[in-house]
Amino acid sequence: MIKYKQAKLKNGLTILVNRDKASKLAAVNILYMVGARNEAPDKTGFAHLFEHLMFRGTESVPDFDMPIQMACGENNAFTNNDYTNFYITLPKENLSTALWLESDRMRNLNLSYDACETEKMVVIDEFKQRYLNQPYGDESMLLRGLCYKVHPYRWSTIGISPEHIERATLEDVHNFYNLHYRPSRAILSISADVDEDEMIRMATEYFADIEDCGGDIAPIPAEPEQLEPRRLEVEREVPATDITIAFHMGDRLSREFFLGDLCSDLLAGGESSRLVNHLIKERGLFSAVNAYITGSLDAGLFIVKGRLMPNTTEEEAETALWAELEEMKRGNISDYELEKVKNKFEANMLMGEINVMNKAMNLGFYAMTGRMELINEEANIYRSLTRCEVAEFAHKVFTVNNSSTLIYRAK
Repeated sequence: MIKYKQAKLKNGLTILVNRDKASKLAAVNILYMVGARNEAPDKTGFAHLFEHLMFRGTESVPDFDMPIQMACGENNAFTNNDYTNFYITLPKENLSTALWLESDRMRNLNLSYDACETEKMVVIDEFKQRYLNQPYGDESMLLRGLCYKVHPYRWSTIGISPEHIERATLEDVHNFYNLHYRPSRAILSISADVDEDEMIRMATEYFADIEDCGGDIAPIPAEPEQLEPRRLEVEREVPATDITIAFHMGDRLSREFFLGDLCSDLLAGGESSRLVNHLIKERGLFSAVNAYITGSLDAGLFIVKGRLMPNTTEEEAETALWAELEEMKRGNISDYELEKVKNKFEANMLMGEINVMNKAMNLGFYAMTGRMELINEEANIYRSLTRCEVAEFAHKVFTVNNSSTLIYRAK
């Protein structure tokens, strides 16, 4: 169980602190509630661009990494469709260094023309190398566009096209920063062997004077229900054909999320899972298989996919994937399978509570969802899931009319 104390400053910043008496390190995590879902369709990739820009330094600290290295710390960040996350680990004695750096770049970031142009080129090069010039690079982008027609989940974190970042003006960049990088859009979480009230006092000292400027956040359009099957077939210069089938399912706070997570692990959670045993080891239809959920804040996707062996036909492979999904609908799940997957979830959660960085990240994430109590309740939710519920989930989700199939064919 993760114990924590919570506070909220007048400027809107949420603060969560956890005292970890077993660690000599402090973890400082700051989550900004901005991801690709908050971008305009003609200006995508900005959240990812700012992940880079946030390391450009400020007038006070031209080199963001140097003070962290001098404090014997490490830092990094990541962006997804729902939020952007920055984190620092360093000796607990140097906690104030991390708070100083994060508070400084929250409002004083170097957004000069030269800084922006440099990072724009970095992001454009990343787009080309990872998504346009790499085998299977655009596969996930094609799948998003097939599954979503209205919701901004239809584009990936990198954006729709590198042209969106290329034509971004300095005014566009400043507007995005002012709207999203401010106290009321941020959650600061700390885990360290420091008194909880002292951590809150320190955070308040560094962040309380930051003005919360910016405007209203645009509402995110809801994705309409899918009423008929979708299909996309493309040819690419890749060594083998991929088949991916995606289904719409519930959001991160729904019971469907936990059922989908459990179901995906039953299908592809390790070398003894169903898809691996049946479709690779026994039948030799695929060289690789997977099943997973996107776990997004808004309604997400359940995805099952496989990479075909040279002698496997597309029809044969697609039929085999659907047959495994039909087995889930029938509820043919052994007690052993169910218990094994639940034990795995519980073990992962317990391991996550050992590391101060994981605890700080989890505090920020669950605060963002608005269901803070889930940080200590999810293991019990997984434990409560039944075989019948998994079958009901499969019946509801794994339907032809709710399916989007991508055939990523080797030329």
